[in-house]
Amino acid sequence: MSNDTKCTCSEAPRLIFACSGASDLGRISDLAARTLTKDGVGKMYCLAGIGGRVTGIIENTKSASRIFAIDGCDQDCAKKCLELAGFNEVVHLRLQDLGMEKGKTPVTKKTVSLVADRVRQMAG
Repeated sequence: MSNDTKCTCSEAPRLIFACSGASDLGRISDLAARTLTKDGVGKMYCLAGIGGRVTGIIENTKSASRIFAIDGCDQDCAKKCLELAGFNEVVHLRLQDLGMEKGKTPVTKKTVSLVADRVRQMAG
C-alpha cells in the first residue's frame, strides 16, 4: 500500500439536499444532486425526512461533514427546511442566481451539468 493512500472509511459523509420541487428548476436541482451522488461528491439525502423530523435522518444529518442545499428559486425551500431543523451551516446554491428562471429553463444535460459543476466548485 502506498503512503499516498488515504482511508476514507471513517469520514463523515457530505450530504446533498435538493429542492426537487414541481417546476423545471426543482427537476434540475434533483438531477444535479443525483449526478453528484453518482460522481462521489456527496450523498443525496432525504429533504422530506428533514421536514418530517424523521429521527434517523436528522441524526445522520447531524453527523455530516458538510451539508449542501440546492434550491431552484428564491423561496429557498431546501435551505429553510434544513434551518428549521437546526442545520444552519449549509452550503447553499440557488439556480435562479445562475440565471435560470422558473418555468423557463429546459431540463437538459447542459443545465444539470452546470449546476453539478457549480456544487463541485463549492465543495472544493
